[in-house]
Amino acid sequence: MRDFLAALGLVFVIEGLIFAALPGPAKRAMLSVLETPEASLRVIGIGSAVVGLVLVALVRGFLG
Repeated sequence: MRDFLAALGLVFVIEGLIFAALPGPAKRAMLSVLETPEASLRVIGIGSAVVGLVLVALVRGFLG
């Protein structure tokens, strides 16, 4: 649970930095997401989740 909360905190830090440093591009990215078909967003989301799991597994030593 501790690792999960640390990861969640990092998500907030990264998101906050993006909005603080690049508010215009962040708004344009959100508009782009709204225009993207749901099926594409689903594929991107699943792909991102898989990449994230593999990265965590590699860092934690589960695969190597």
